[in-house]
Amino acid sequence: MKQINIAMLMVCFLFAALIAGCASAPVVVNKEASTSAIRAAEEVGASNVPTASLYLQLAKEELEKAKVLAANSNKEQSESMLLRAQADAELAVALSHGDADKKESALALERVGKLRQDNQLPKERN
Repeated sequence: MKQINIAMLMVCFLFAALIAGCASAPVVVNKEASTSAIRAAEEVGASNVPTASLYLQLAKEELEKAKVLAANSNKEQSESMLLRAQADAELAVALSHGDADKKESALALERVGKLRQDNQLPKERN
């Protein structure tokens, strides 16, 4: 009888330890989308465009805040911060593309102006 009580006590203790171990498991958040968006912004040169650089920096800071929130078991706030980081990184990509498009259109306008100058017909002589 005494052995059964000890066995039950051990089972209860192991069960309690298992429950306690699961309760203190770290919060898992998916930060892949945010990190890939930040990496994409860096690859398109967002750090060289002033406005895009600002949003890229915000995205990096928000990613770090999300990691801290996840470590403190604030899953909802962490996921919200990750979404903000992803959105800011995607905005940095868009602003980088917009800046590149502006530069390209300015060069095209310069070429058009030069072609117009080169192709002007001489005035008719009287």
